[in-house]
Amino acid sequence: MTVITPPSTATSVEVRLPSRLGFEKVAMGTAASVAKLMGFAEDRVEDLKTAVAEACINAIEHGNHLNEKLSVGVVLSMDANTLEVKVIDNGDGMSAQVAPPDIDRKMHGEEDPRGMGMFLIQALVDEAEWVPATIEGKSYCRLVIRLDKELI
Repeated sequence: MTVITPPSTATSVEVRLPSRLGFEKVAMGTAASVAKLMGFAEDRVEDLKTAVAEACINAIEHGNHLNEKLSVGVVLSMDANTLEVKVIDNGDGMSAQVAPPDIDRKMHGEEDPRGMGMFLIQALVDEAEWVPATIEGKSYCRLVIRLDKELI
């Protein structure tokens, strides 16, 4: 595997998506390209793609309420060891801690099968954080993966 070391200073890539389902794939592809350039293993790239897709879908549906006049911002920032992805929307953000889903109840059809995105995201990345709306009226989900985790 060829590893391309990014510059020692942080570099960032920004993408603006329409609030329309399907455009999360643009963010997935962008995140995958950056992670591959940084030298992440293929399984970590796949995990990141899934986490980014979930975060974008949440931003489109819950943050921007499918309002196509609003956009979702995706900012990827990298340094020599870390890739951070912020998915930014116009919603209020998470106001309270959400209880973990009951997988058994979901599997037996006793609970809505949806609603596992946040827990999936947390399982797939090294750090996940949901930041409520700021004065500018934007909230975001912050995802982080680290190259050094792969060396363990």
